[in-house]
Formats: sequence, structure tokens, C-alpha cells
Amino acid sequence: MQKICSLLIAASILSVASLPAQARDTKHLLSIEDGLNTKDAESKLSGTVKFYFADQPHPAVLEKLATDFSNRKTNSFGKSDEVACNWAFLSALLAFETRAKQLGANAVVNIVSYYKKDEMASTSKFECHAGAIVAGVALKGDFVKIADK
Repeated sequence: MQKICSLLIAASILSVASLPAQARDTKHLLSIEDGLNTKDAESKLSGTVKFYFADQPHPAVLEKLATDFSNRKTNSFGKSDEVACNWAFLSALLAFETRAKQLGANAVVNIVSYYKKDEMASTSKFECHAGAIVAGVALKGDFVKIADK
């Protein structure tokens, strides 16, 4: 009887161990304003490129230069999802800022979340997906020259 119990326990352990691992992929909708007001964002973004999300009002577009996206990931191990997501959000905006400067743009407008090519437009929230090890933010926007206010 003891041998049968041992075999059943061993078989149970093997069957559970052979199941495919399910990676965590938690969707978060986080505040754009909070993401822009972190110490890192305030110190790293130059302010020479303006960001306008979804249909947020902005000065007149003088010239559209390009549409592009930024897909940024960050190590989330040992960090809260919010901290990791805000860092990935900042990384995406820094990539937009660099690209805008290369193109001669002074703004990125119509910015939408673009996770797995699914658009989510919001003037107040961005989409982030966090796992046990990595968090990611994907954004899409139009690089433009806008009129001075």
C-alpha cells in the first residue's frame, strides 16, 4: 500500500511539473500625469519636445514628419509593477524625444498605447504589461513641427 501511495505521489508531482509554465502578463492602465511627474522623468526629459496624447489639444501642426513607435521593456524584478511601468514609459518617451530631434520635430502628437499593435487612445492613461521579470510599454505617435503658442 505504501509503495502505491509513493507511486501516486510521484506521478502527481511529475504531471504538475510537466504542465506548461504560465508567464505573468498583467495589464495596467497607469496615469500619464504620474508617469511624467516622476523624478526620473523630470530630470531626463529635456522639455524641448512636447508630448500630446490621443486627441489632446495642441498648437497647429505646421508639418508632419513621420509616424513611428517605441516599444520599451525594463527589468521589473524586485520592483513594483507601477515603478517598472513608469520606467518603461519614460524610456519610450526618451526614445520619442531622440527620434523627434533627429527628424527636426518639436512635438509628438496623437500618442497612443500600441501594445501588440493594438491601439488604446487616452489623454490620461497609458498601457503597460508587467511580468515577473519584465515590464513593457509600447507607444505610437506622429512626429511634427507645431506652431509656437
